[in-house]
Amino acid sequence: MSEGKKSAPELAVIDYGMGNLRSVAKALEAVGARVRVVTRPEELRAAREATVGVTRNADDAATAGLVLPGVGALADCISALRASGFDQKIREWIAADRPFLGVCLGMQALFESSEEGLAESAFLHGGAIAGEAAASAVGANGEALIEENLLTPGLGVFPGTVRRFRLPPDYKVPHMGWNTVRFTQPNSPLLEGLETEGEAFYFVHSYYCAPSDRSLVLAECDYGGAFTAAIARGNCYATQFHPEKSQARGLQIYRNFLNLCAKP
Repeated sequence: MSEGKKSAPELAVIDYGMGNLRSVAKALEAVGARVRVVTRPEELRAAREATVGVTRNADDAATAGLVLPGVGALADCISALRASGFDQKIREWIAADRPFLGVCLGMQALFESSEEGLAESAFLHGGAIAGEAAASAVGANGEALIEENLLTPGLGVFPGTVRRFRLPPDYKVPHMGWNTVRFTQPNSPLLEGLETEGEAFYFVHSYYCAPSDRSLVLAECDYGGAFTAAIARGNCYATQFHPEKSQARGLQIYRNFLNLCAKP
């Protein structure tokens, strides 16, 4: 291991049994991060008390950043996070404004609820028209629908719902492949070295995040209409696209996150 790697911040990647864990970890290592895969909150390194006469090294350093990757069903993701205790740890970590990065499902998990359960129920009992009609009630009746097990609850870090794409026949769902984004917070440290418009990233998703607070939006993408492609609030960041599948531009996102984790 090189001296540069030894002195790099440690990033913890949450392993909850789903998704693109290894590819995310390898991409972070490729930009110089020391990656620690964790399955329980207790595995996160806390800052150790300084001891007089003892030289500190990289292994004594606290975990500098937390990464939540993921693909698949949100209900399974939330269930696994709850079982490990990471649901509460993620809320506490973000509330403390410590560096956090969610990827794909890791972004969707941050919101209050998802239409996954609603879509399955509605489409089984009346097809697409029923699904659209039921979805229109989400904003006003979100809590009641969660109680009725029609909406899938998220972590509730940010207000908003994860919605299913409802698009003309010309647009396939899932939205899969390369698409360009427009960054709406151009001074964000996550965007160092990237153009405000026209950068292409790789997407694979059937649902998109609809934040109640528009100031959360870091990037937008167009697929039959604009949708939120990334969010940012303080040191919390999340992307709907997959940086680890997005070649040089994706690696730049990870490099920028690593750099902000290195700041005291």
